[in-house]
Amino acid sequence: MFQRNSLGHIEAQRAIQAIQAELLGRGKAAVVAVADAHGELIGLLRLDGAPLPSIVIASNKAWTAARERKPSRELGQAARDAATGFDMAYFGDARYIGWGGGLPVLIDGVVVGAVAVSGLPEMEDIELAQIGLSAIVDGM
Repeated sequence: MFQRNSLGHIEAQRAIQAIQAELLGRGKAAVVAVADAHGELIGLLRLDGAPLPSIVIASNKAWTAARERKPSRELGQAARDAATGFDMAYFGDARYIGWGGGLPVLIDGVVVGAVAVSGLPEMEDIELAQIGLSAIVDGM
């Protein structure tokens, strides 16, 4: 029987709370999404003032990172590489997104979910997602 380990709501809350605290400390607003091993949403937080499109974008970043087992930015890197001419549409699902801010969560080398942030500049989204990822991993 195949069994897959996955994040649950406790881990999702841990990541969300860590990122929320950091955002509030910086006086900024964003959307935080946490997905399970299949890329499906476990938890979502939109801070007051966060851009509305960031709800879907954060969810899609988490979905992409969990499904592809790598940071969402890596998927988009091929699309940004002019030499390859790669088009994200070739993945066949509109949820795939190549912007940075979605990070897979690995436990013992296995992807168990993903954390994503959207609403700020790409590098800041990545930095904040890393804070959430660390909150999960350090709590295990």
